[in-house]
Order: sequence, then structure tokens, then C-alpha cells
Amino acid sequence: MIALGLLVLAAASCGKNTSIKGTLADAPGRQVVVKYLDVNAPKVLDTVKTDASGAFRYGLNVKEGQPQFVYLYYGDTKIASLLLQKGDKVTVAADTLGRYSVEGSEESVKLQQVEQDFSAFLSDLSATIEGAQEGDVAVNREISKKYVAYYRNALKYILSNPHSLTVIPVLYQKINEDFPVFKEDSDAIYFRSASDSLKTVYPESAYVKALDKEAVRRLKLMDLALKLKEVQPMSYPDLEIADSKGGKAKLSEVDAKVVLLYFWDASDAAQKMFNIDQLLPLYKEYHPKGFEIYSVNVDPDKTLWGTTVKNQQLPWINVCDGFGAASVALQRYNVTALPAFYLIAGGELVSEPVTGIDGLKSYLKKIL
Repeated sequence: MIALGLLVLAAASCGKNTSIKGTLADAPGRQVVVKYLDVNAPKVLDTVKTDASGAFRYGLNVKEGQPQFVYLYYGDTKIASLLLQKGDKVTVAADTLGRYSVEGSEESVKLQQVEQDFSAFLSDLSATIEGAQEGDVAVNREISKKYVAYYRNALKYILSNPHSLTVIPVLYQKINEDFPVFKEDSDAIYFRSASDSLKTVYPESAYVKALDKEAVRRLKLMDLALKLKEVQPMSYPDLEIADSKGGKAKLSEVDAKVVLLYFWDASDAAQKMFNIDQLLPLYKEYHPKGFEIYSVNVDPDKTLWGTTVKNQQLPWINVCDGFGAASVALQRYNVTALPAFYLIAGGELVSEPVTGIDGLKSYLKKIL
């Protein structure tokens, strides 16, 4: 992610183009922590102390056309979420439990409502789940109903506010770490739409630039998912990835009696040596008999991969999608450790395990 480096905050408002005037109820002489959103996570900027009445002031510079997400914390409790534009004069009234009101910033009011709606949804969902028995069909149906209702409302908000940066946190909302609200492949369309709309208003915003990259990544995954659905049923997941010759190589179109699907990392010295010391001699011996290797590199540095393939003069099929750990190929084959090997013989994924280079040699000797 891109570091913002865009805020210059100080504990005094003098000389600043944007200001926050706040009160923290029943908290005289306490510290309020100011954070900003560094694209993907809040980072601490400074602290400001409340006076005897719980009041505080804070000044900041916000660049024209580059609104900033700013958060106020009391200890570990977030007491206000703000989306500030240049020149905003914001008034915040908060308490130590995280309840607050905000004036002077229309975008901050929208952000507050977005967060409240999501919090209410999570609380409702939690109440539904609490005490339910595993496999309870009625409860599962109710959970699904609530999720669909929230998803539709969130989507409606995104489409109704095309020029508001508050749609970005909505797109990234998660029910838990493994369950984003916008989790389907087709949701890439909404990331793309939001990015295109926001770029017309905030072309220099780091938040919008990061959203644009995420939209591109999701569209690629959606395209690959659609292609996989279109192919004929196979005993193994097909792959079609950019190869070292400037084209694309499709796994199902490899013309060989036995294909070794090989996952590796070009940045790992041991794996590079494995290519030369183990795979190359094996390839030279069995390739004339109908053996081929479909080698998938998972390092995101495609330049390093291309240089390695060229320097090692690897004669087999070499591909790399540049997505690193997010590669769909890794997900499709459930690869959790490298290097990883799969054998395809006669158009079928070989079910019997092949352990190490010796096991591979024994299999090829038997088959070819």
C-alpha cells in the first residue's frame, strides 16, 4: 500500500487550513489520540490534551482535492471518525464510550452514519447467532437473510454516492477476517465503478489510487473465474497464465503424456538450484518420451522471474501471473508450501502421491 505522507498535523490550529474543535464529556485533562488512515490502517499522528472542561482543539493541513480520514481515540476507544476536506471547521462532541456528534463536515456526517449502520448490522447478526445450535437451518436462513439485506443496502449507498470517499470503507467492510461483505467475484464491477467515479473528483487521492489497484486485481480474478466456468469439466483446475515468451500458456493444452505442474519461487536460491541440479537432467531424459513441465512461478517480481528463466535456460513451459501470494493458481491447487508438485497423466490428475525427485523419477520410469 502507498504511504500517504499528506498530513501535517500539529497540536495548535495556528496556520492550519482545517480545524477540529471538540469536547470529551467527563474527561478533563485527558489525552486524545489523533490518527489518520494510511490507506489500509490507522496510524498515530499525535496527541492533544483536553482542558479542565474537556475541550480540545486541533489544526491540520489538508491538500485541495485530497480529503483525509482522521480518527480520534480515547485510549483504545474510537470516539470520532472524520473525513475532512480543505477548509473544514469541524465541531465534535464525544464521550468516552465512543458516542459522538459532528458538525461542519458533510462527509464526516456520512461516515458516521456508515459506521453506525455497519455496527448495528454486526450487533444484529451476533444476536441472531448467539445461542444457536450448529447446523440450525432456521438460524442459518435468518443469517443469510440479514446478510443479503445489508449487502443490498450497502450497494445502494455506493451507487447513490458515486463522488463520496465514504464509499471506500463500505467496499472494504468485513463481517470477520474471512468474510468480506463484498466477497463475490462479480463485486469487482462495483470496485471499478466506484474507482472510476471518484477519479473524476479526486484524481490525486491516495485512497482512490489504492482503490483503483484493488479494482484491477479483482477484475483479473473475475475474468479468470469466468474462464474457468466456461471450460469443459476436467479432473483438475485449468490454468492460463502469461508465459516467458510473451504469450499465454494453457495447462489443458499441453501436449504430453505426463505433465508436471510445478510451483516455485524465483527468489529462493535453493529452488533455483533445484531447477538446474534436479529438474533439468530429468527433463532432458524424459521429454523425448512424452514428459513436459508446466512451471508456475509465484514471486510477484516478474523481472526477477524472467531473468532467472533466461539465465538458467529453462526449456519447459514457464509462466507467472505476478500476483504473488494472491495468485489464483495457488488457490486453485491449495498450495501452502513451496516447491509443490502435481502430476497430470492422460488428462487426469494423478491421485497417488509422488514424493520428492526420486518418487518422480520412479513414476516417469514406470509410465514412460
